[in-house]
Amino acid sequence: MDSTPDNAPEEKEEPPTVYFDELDIADEVLDALDDMGFEKCTPIQAQAIPPSIEGRDILAVAQTGTGKTAAFLLPVLTDICDNPPTKVTTIVLTPTRELAMQIDRQLEGFSFHMNASSIPVYGGRDGHSMAQEQKALKTGAPIVVATPGRLMAHLDMGYTDLSEVRHLVLDEADRMLDMGFVNDMVKIIDMLPKEKLQILFFSATMPNKIRKFSREILKDPVEISIAISKPAEKIKQKAYYVADWAKNALIEEILKEKTKTMDRILIFCGRKKTVRELTRRLARRNPKVKDVSSDLEQNEREERLREFRSGAIQVVVATDVLSRGIHINGIDLVINFDVPGDAEDYVHRIGRTARAAAEGEAITLISGDDRRRFKAIEELMEMKVERLEVPDRLKDDGGDRRGDRRGGGGGRGRGGDRNRGGGRGRGGNRSGGGGKRNHDKPRSEGGDRKPRNEGGGSDKPRNESSGEQKPRGERTRSEQPRDPNRKQRGRGRGRGRGPKPKSE
Repeated sequence: MDSTPDNAPEEKEEPPTVYFDELDIADEVLDALDDMGFEKCTPIQAQAIPPSIEGRDILAVAQTGTGKTAAFLLPVLTDICDNPPTKVTTIVLTPTRELAMQIDRQLEGFSFHMNASSIPVYGGRDGHSMAQEQKALKTGAPIVVATPGRLMAHLDMGYTDLSEVRHLVLDEADRMLDMGFVNDMVKIIDMLPKEKLQILFFSATMPNKIRKFSREILKDPVEISIAISKPAEKIKQKAYYVADWAKNALIEEILKEKTKTMDRILIFCGRKKTVRELTRRLARRNPKVKDVSSDLEQNEREERLREFRSGAIQVVVATDVLSRGIHINGIDLVINFDVPGDAEDYVHRIGRTARAAAEGEAITLISGDDRRRFKAIEELMEMKVERLEVPDRLKDDGGDRRGDRRGGGGGRGRGGDRNRGGGRGRGGNRSGGGGKRNHDKPRSEGGDRKPRNEGGGSDKPRNESSGEQKPRGERTRSEQPRDPNRKQRGRGRGRGRGPKPKSE
């Protein structure tokens, strides 16, 4: 007799475990998987590999970190083992250079025991790289991993033979459409032989425009959907409600503890300016903090990613250029300095951690303007993210710190912390505790106005090239040294200035 109560919740059945050696994968590829320590398939691999080996088109929706790269590479390599090519046989299109490099690296591992070469084709490099790509395309490298624009530049020159192409992989197809590559993608597809072409279509999301595009190019595809827009279960998500003026100090507080036990930490910022400023600030305390953004040359970005993998760099501050397609094992913590504008981007950001069944942590800083946006993210994920308590000194006092630049307690005193407040500044209570404004009387040490500088301890004037200057006590307010780089003059003066306005 079944003793289970009628109102007991139904247990969700776990999908059966599928091992790679149970699939019809070529022995050479299985040997490589064994060398790399891979035994069990992820859900996307278990569902996509068998029909792909049979030659079916695939339409797969899978989030980042689910193992989708192996899901399309293993069937392609199996076919190459069974039918050795003499020309280009496979084209993998990706939206970014970083993703193309990652796929090419994984290809090297998976094809270790077989005679199959590949060439990554992407821009942002020197002319020598273009010549290398041209040579590989002319001689017929079996697998081409490329960004659409760069590949079209080669195809327009007419020296690439596409007559034997049997596989076309579209990885992160939604991203490629968002980036405006749709015309290049269509042109490339039109150049390929249709009668024997297999298309493996992988996308992280499936909006209407992606589904419409897939119907136009796929033939009776096998449709697979794996956990749309939800982060991996092993990511411990946490969030702080914190005012914009306190974010920098809170990041420092978090890193002070986390860097003691964590090897790799990735911080995402929405703007390149924020990346630069935060990196400069954090690097003063930790020289193993570096930034990665589209401002860097390609070789500099590649070098920093190599250093991040090796552990030479402990903390990377980056824009969303690293939110997709960067596979670096062992990222312990992802911090969102700000809430991304798109809920999908949030999933991709935090998906950099807890990869390959590992555990990870994600922390998001939520300012007042971002609360509604983060609520939408929680609704999409169908979960409530744990809220952590901000340290008392960083709590908002209830006033509008973003708009009230005259508010009490916001300034820095001599040697004070710009985020703590309580310092005495020049001017009648302009920045919390300034005394009377009197140019004729000497000011006390606490209210002595010194030129603002980053370190907080130098007596040098802001503009050293302005020539001989009057003694400090003899200057009028209009004669104070002026910083030519300072654009906003209404934020309060000297060490008693109010809290930083929202600029990050």
